[in-house]
Amino acid sequence: MAKLNQIIAVEKGVKSKSLQDITAAHHKVQKPALLAGISRTYQPKDEEGEQLPPESTRVQVQAEDVLREMSTSLTRLFDVTATKDWANCTARADVTVDGRTILTDVPVSYLLFLEKQLTDLHTFVRKLPTLDAAESWSHDPSTDWWKTDPVRTIRTKKVPRNHVKAEATEKHPAQVEVYYEDVPIGYWTTVKFSGALPARRVNELVERVEKLQQAVKFAREEANGAEITDQRVGDAVFGYLLG
Repeated sequence: MAKLNQIIAVEKGVKSKSLQDITAAHHKVQKPALLAGISRTYQPKDEEGEQLPPESTRVQVQAEDVLREMSTSLTRLFDVTATKDWANCTARADVTVDGRTILTDVPVSYLLFLEKQLTDLHTFVRKLPTLDAAESWSHDPSTDWWKTDPVRTIRTKKVPRNHVKAEATEKHPAQVEVYYEDVPIGYWTTVKFSGALPARRVNELVERVEKLQQAVKFAREEANGAEITDQRVGDAVFGYLLG
């Protein structure tokens, strides 16, 4: 008996050939000259008249023949597609990760869907925001956020000061230079919060998605390796259509 993966492997080629055959058949029947024939002979009015040879053109295309050829090609396509679709209804496999069965008796069509979704999910998870590694974070149960330890910093204010470069004399005023001094006036206590994830958590999620991806691919291969029953629907369809 054939296996589902073997039918899937030949399906594309059968579709391509059928398309070519149908296109060729369409072109044949759309050329009236190929379907037309003629036969004519000439007889002069009297024995003294000019003798002309008979003329004939053979029919090159018969519509019934074209129909039979097309039905032969399409019968193969109908049978292959039916065999695959019937098999997809019964071909199933379990999705197992590290010995744990996540899903049971999953149809091939759903495994294909799941495979695509996990590809998109993998891209999303890899781009999740992570906590700044330069900070030390702890989980705050009251807010469900991550937070840093309080950091105390000094708030300063620039206060002008005078620096006497030269004392005043009878002839010259004092030379004074103004400069600014940072004077502490208070303290800031800062706690940072974040809704991002620890890098360890993101890496764990990525690993889980990748494991499930591999399990789904394995399950799909297993389901596609199931033995199938060839379906013969083409003869029934064209037996009715051309009968």
